[in-house]
Amino acid sequence: MGILLGALLGFTAWFLLNYLVAGLYTVDQNERAVKTSFGRAQRLEKVKTLDDAELRDTLNEDERKRYDYPQLRVIPPGGPYFKWPWEKVYKVSIATESINIATDPETPSANRNGSVLEAITMDQLNTGLTGQIRFRVSERNLYAYLFGIKNPITHVMGYFVSVLREKIATFEAPAGSSAGSHGTAPGTGLNDVSGVSINDIRKNLRLLNEAMDKDCRSSVARYGIVLDASLITGIDPPAEVESALAAINTAHNHVSSEISLAQASADQKIVQSKRAVEIETLKAQSEVEPLTALAKQLSELKSVGGPGSLIAYLRNVRLGVIARARQFVIEDRRHWEGR
Repeated sequence: MGILLGALLGFTAWFLLNYLVAGLYTVDQNERAVKTSFGRAQRLEKVKTLDDAELRDTLNEDERKRYDYPQLRVIPPGGPYFKWPWEKVYKVSIATESINIATDPETPSANRNGSVLEAITMDQLNTGLTGQIRFRVSERNLYAYLFGIKNPITHVMGYFVSVLREKIATFEAPAGSSAGSHGTAPGTGLNDVSGVSINDIRKNLRLLNEAMDKDCRSSVARYGIVLDASLITGIDPPAEVESALAAINTAHNHVSSEISLAQASADQKIVQSKRAVEIETLKAQSEVEPLTALAKQLSELKSVGGPGSLIAYLRNVRLGVIARARQFVIEDRRHWEGR
């Protein structure tokens, strides 16, 4: 009897320890959790991830059929929570992480041991890319991350690299952008020099990063991972063309400098010419203004005193001129009448 009671107490203690106490769990602040029962994740009934318009708009019609995952019941931070022995809890960190763009999760030795990613440019140059991407798990699509694919980060890296290589192979500087044309005037020939693809990419890294962020928005709907930002920091051409590119850039900068100096000199001369015209215009106005005022005064004098007042005015003016003159000539009308 005592042995049976001891076995019963032992079984009870073992059951409480392994199935009740061990069934308690907590979720950290930077974590989210999903519970499965007999292998099936707890879902929100009749709710799909693509019911979220923001996720749906990142996919085309064909992709929407393939990535229409169920929406799961997410366990928020806190606890303790309880699970039964036939239930399993999957915890996921939603903290933002960084990874080198050359990292291959399946083959660490690839891409020069995960340090440089190679890509072909539009003019068939094999260039090396360096940088990082920031990513985090999206709690809006945990089904895709946990159960949709076996290794989400591998798929995301492959997706990112394929999009990046396609961008590098087709990248062109935006028409009329200062980075692509350097502000040079048409007909200088400098636009053809700046059309070297590596130069265009280097001078438009911000536009390239923004384009990558835009084109990779569908990673949330596809894999349950948010690509927060792509930070491509280096574009390194092959060693055999580096010197040629340096020479092209040096010549381009020299010609651009000369053109800028010529434009500055021309602008200065234009400003000086405009100022000279303004000065001469003011001089002419200063000479015309007294004559205009005199004509106005004479008109008023005539209207008040009649025509005779103008004759008197002219006589007084003539006397004033004669009084100030040192010499004057008197016409001898008799000489002309004799002839």
